Amino acid sequence: MATTPEPPAAPPKPTWEPKQPDPPYPWLRPTIRIRLTLLYGGMFLIAGIVLLSIIYMLAAQALHVGSELPFEIVSGKVTSEICSLPANASPDAFNAAVNACVNNQRKAALDTLLNRSLLALLGLSVIAFAFGYAMAGRVLSPLGRITRTARRVAGTDLTRRIELDGPDDELKELADTFDDMLDRLERAFTAQQRFVGNASHELRTPLAINRTLLEVHISDPEAPPELHQLGRTLLATNERSEQLVEGLLLLARSDNQIVERKPVDLAEVAERAIDQTRAEALARKVDIRGERESATVQGNGVLLERIALNLVQNAVRYNVPEDGWVEVTTQVRDGQALLVVSNTGPVVPAYEIDNLFEPFRRLRTERTGSDKGVGLGLSIARSVARAHGGRIIAEPREGGGLVMRVTLPL
Repeated sequence: MATTPEPPAAPPKPTWEPKQPDPPYPWLRPTIRIRLTLLYGGMFLIAGIVLLSIIYMLAAQALHVGSELPFEIVSGKVTSEICSLPANASPDAFNAAVNACVNNQRKAALDTLLNRSLLALLGLSVIAFAFGYAMAGRVLSPLGRITRTARRVAGTDLTRRIELDGPDDELKELADTFDDMLDRLERAFTAQQRFVGNASHELRTPLAINRTLLEVHISDPEAPPELHQLGRTLLATNERSEQLVEGLLLLARSDNQIVERKPVDLAEVAERAIDQTRAEALARKVDIRGERESATVQGNGVLLERIALNLVQNAVRYNVPEDGWVEVTTQVRDGQALLVVSNTGPVVPAYEIDNLFEPFRRLRTERTGSDKGVGLGLSIARSVARAHGGRIIAEPREGGGLVMRVTLPL
């Protein structure tokens, strides 16, 4: 008799979708730190321009340029190393020359004041922007810590916490709220995974016992033919139930991020999937073809093989009655590994594509036969692809059938 299966091991911690790649120019992003820096520096620049304008107007008013001097030269000799004064001229002409000289000096003083003030304002603006950038970084450092923790949680597990210290301000309140949310999520996901594992184990045990008892009765040569037929029918039903339980367990586990990764060649994975499906394809008169180039990714070989096997099996089972074909190709394109499975088959409306990836959801009655699986194949394939940081896309093929594209990072 078959031995009772062992309870499932504790499942790994669940994670969310892998984060999107960083933009090519992260320093161009309008982050809060950049906006605060521009705000601080812009306010200082505006205040400096207003202050400079006031100083310039006050200085211009104090050094008022007029048409007459506040004094008058009556007699005597006046010399200057700056201005060119006439040696022999009437008092009026001499006073006019001195007035022009003084006005030029006033204008030169104001120009010098303006130029040097602008240079000083420029230098102080640079210092103000740098100081504002540093202060914004210091003020926003708790937000950076929250972001880094959130990324580690999304990439690994839910056991990490921010544990922000410091003053009891709005940022600490946000961090504490985030930690409380992580506590609740960890408890919820852990309870869910434990329930799935325990339920799967409890369901697999009686199914294994039923299978053993049925096999024993069928193997009895003295059993009547009716009992043999009934036993084979019950065995098929029991096998379908076992597949359903195993599929549910794999679906729950494959939603997690893959921690241990090894080099896996998609071409080899596709070949193994084709070998396992070739007999069924021959029975259904479906031709399997396509070129498979080497495309090595980092991941779990068993789970990746499950993606290829599910896609190839679906392509064979949901095909045309005669002269059907399935094309399986692998290649590397744009820095990513690509597995494409296309097939002939019934016409699939584009608006029903999303239903294919939902558990137990199928399009119509011709896709719900008991010999075509339990309705979890594509759901498992999508979950495994997500766990590897990739995605799977289904597109209707012109003339009927589907084109399934699995994209995985190298």
